[in-house]
Amino acid sequence: MSETVPGKFLETAKNFNTGISPQIFSDTLSTSHSNFYSFTLKGRSSFDLALEDSSKNAHADLKDANGNGVVDDGEVINGSIFSSINAESISKTLDAGSYYIQVYIDEGLETNYKLAVSATPIDNAGDFFQAVRNVTVNSQTKNYSDWVGLSDTNDYYKFSLNTNSDFKLGLTEVSDNANLRLLDVNGNTLTSSVNFGTANESIRTLDAEIYYVQYPYEGSETFYNLSLSATPVSGNVLPPIPNSVDTSSLASSDTQPPTPASSSTPLPLDSTTSYIKGTLRADTFAYQSAYNRTVYSGNGNVDFGSGARDLLDLSSFLSTDATINFNLVESTGGVVYNPGNGNRLFDAITFSNGKEILFEGIEAIKFADKTISLSVTPNDPMFGQQWNLHMMGVQNAWRLTTGSSNVLVGIEDTGLAANGGNLHPDLRSTNFLSNNYLDEMTNSTAHGTSVQGVIAAASNNGVGMSGINWSSDVFHIDVMGGDAGDSDLVSATQALINQANSKSQRLVVNLSLTGGSSPQFEQIIANNQNTLFVVAAGNTGANSLESPADLAKKYGNIIAVGASSGLKDWYGNPKTPGTRISYQDKGWWSSNTGDGLTLMAPSEFPTTNATKSSNAFAFGYDKSFNGTSAAVPNVTGVASLVWSANSNLTATQIKSILSQTAYDLGAAGYDTEYGYGFINADAAVRRAKALAQGVG
Repeated sequence: MSETVPGKFLETAKNFNTGISPQIFSDTLSTSHSNFYSFTLKGRSSFDLALEDSSKNAHADLKDANGNGVVDDGEVINGSIFSSINAESISKTLDAGSYYIQVYIDEGLETNYKLAVSATPIDNAGDFFQAVRNVTVNSQTKNYSDWVGLSDTNDYYKFSLNTNSDFKLGLTEVSDNANLRLLDVNGNTLTSSVNFGTANESIRTLDAEIYYVQYPYEGSETFYNLSLSATPVSGNVLPPIPNSVDTSSLASSDTQPPTPASSSTPLPLDSTTSYIKGTLRADTFAYQSAYNRTVYSGNGNVDFGSGARDLLDLSSFLSTDATINFNLVESTGGVVYNPGNGNRLFDAITFSNGKEILFEGIEAIKFADKTISLSVTPNDPMFGQQWNLHMMGVQNAWRLTTGSSNVLVGIEDTGLAANGGNLHPDLRSTNFLSNNYLDEMTNSTAHGTSVQGVIAAASNNGVGMSGINWSSDVFHIDVMGGDAGDSDLVSATQALINQANSKSQRLVVNLSLTGGSSPQFEQIIANNQNTLFVVAAGNTGANSLESPADLAKKYGNIIAVGASSGLKDWYGNPKTPGTRISYQDKGWWSSNTGDGLTLMAPSEFPTTNATKSSNAFAFGYDKSFNGTSAAVPNVTGVASLVWSANSNLTATQIKSILSQTAYDLGAAGYDTEYGYGFINADAAVRRAKALAQGVG
């Protein structure tokens, strides 16, 4: 928390640099004066303000550079609106410029308060090739303003020239020296300048081709203004890039830096390839016949249960067309391809003219005569409601594996609900149970029953719901409740490790809990790097992870998991799938953020449930299992599938694969609110299978 003396008048306002990181100020208000603060934004930014009034009714207003509380068109910028002592907030997109904050109180009152402010620059340029910003470059100079920093390590722009041209590039308004680079279609540097000054420009003649401009972050956060123009001279014309896909339903489209297809050799990227990524919803991908190769990544599909599919549209062809040759991963091995985040196995369709389609995460292919389903749909009646599995693409990963005896899933939680020797009827027979796997019924619900259902409910048996892993052994130990016979984390973890070692199995440990960590527990993690620990980030909403998830920033065999929503929140409000769950405004739980957060996964979904009724448990299903503890078994289940696909991998490699293949959320690349993004089961399994073929 910053201690500062705010100005009592507009002219003496306390200036602070909002920068990137939030700042908090504390001060006192009386009715005799206002407190003024000022700040300057160098670029268009998302501004957030929160005023926490400890006792009375304080207010905060945001004012423009003239201090009159209006912008040029006369619109009031913003003001806090609550009339109680609740925290007040302002969230608004602001253009570059100078601004003031006035904090004041009703007449006759005084109070202490805390003021939290932050401004995050709005980033329009992609952090990597797949999210590149497409721009048009012609004889008219065009300017693009943006920024690079610690949370935005690269800005990429892509343009194509239809004729040979004199290309001019300029850079201004930088706060430090820049290392601006012009790249060819394969990512090779054509020219760069490590000292692009405020008036420096570069001119060179370029052929008709596709190019990239890269501005990397190299230790100094800075806003900048990039100017581009190209004056035709002479040369061959490059046909315009077609775009036949319905981009309104897709996250991004891009042409990527390839050689002839091979099922054993990784395929590079080139200008004859179109790479298109889907969203976390159902997307339709139209075939782009103008390219030699089109590549589609469907990602997960939260709409799967309603019948919508990630669909490859080949409706201009018959399914019996002799010009089409299928190469599906589960039947003929597929094709190894690197879309920019590691080689993985893609399904392939090859036409007799040599053109090719590569795809992953596609649930159906639509032909003129019929639609072919590719995803796996078990006969469990509740599967259609399990949007958490659909959004992770588990129905697609099941094509390649449903689990393996080479993997042991260890669960440390409350015990399992049992009436006599009978567990929940939808939990499959659990092997190698210790003598404290049963819940002693001191809790009103058996949390462990819900957790195990997500990972390992009996599947494709016509009963209840589907578990993520259908085949691997499960070892469940009661470590919660403080009942007689309960284990601590150290002894429970060692028991799981001993069991896995006795069967030469890989071990994934599910920890849907916080607290209980100790130096001894950390030591067992450090000493067993081939055991993967999947841990809840915490539900306090703090910008730091709860223990033991906080160890994820230190050890490569720990995954810290945050919670994402599906199509709606607990209260029925519509949400964008993947959004971090936060109910701080309602005084309820919120998924923690912070350094070490690894992945996001669903929360508030159906699973097995057991509640105590007199001296017995009543078995059923929880419609909305919530908290980050609910998100964890989703990741545990997927991790166990990935390890089942390739048991030669290490725990650190599993964490790396899940991180590489995650669906990016929040700021481009890694960030402390969403980690590496939302887990993608299908892409992760395909990556593991590619590595099993010795393709890195």
